[in-house]
Amino acid sequence: MKHLRFCLFLFAFSCLACALAAFYLTRYQKNHLEPEPESSVAAETEPQTLEAALQESIQHIVETTAAEEYYLVCEDGFLLVFARDQKTICLYTHIPITDFPASEQEQLREGIWFSDMMEVFHYLESYTS
Repeated sequence: MKHLRFCLFLFAFSCLACALAAFYLTRYQKNHLEPEPESSVAAETEPQTLEAALQESIQHIVETTAAEEYYLVCEDGFLLVFARDQKTICLYTHIPITDFPASEQEQLREGIWFSDMMEVFHYLESYTS
């Protein structure tokens, strides 16, 4: 019976030591990390929805790739956006072609050209919303 008590005491002591170590490590990390830029801190403090996160990434893509032509085409049943050279993939949409009407599916298999990324997003939104 003494052996069982000793094992129980050892287990409780180990759990307490691990909990204290985890508490102090997290506290140490919070105090010694460099402050993040204000924009990312604000993003972490305010809960973002998936739509807001997607809107930010879309805006970033649109700003960085302005004045280019894009090619929306179906590959392996899903829509991809290629750059003007038709080799560089700009966006994996993960949207199946079956979400579109039959007439649009034919055009998407052949490929549709857009003058900017915003037009691509408007087109996709009109059929997927």
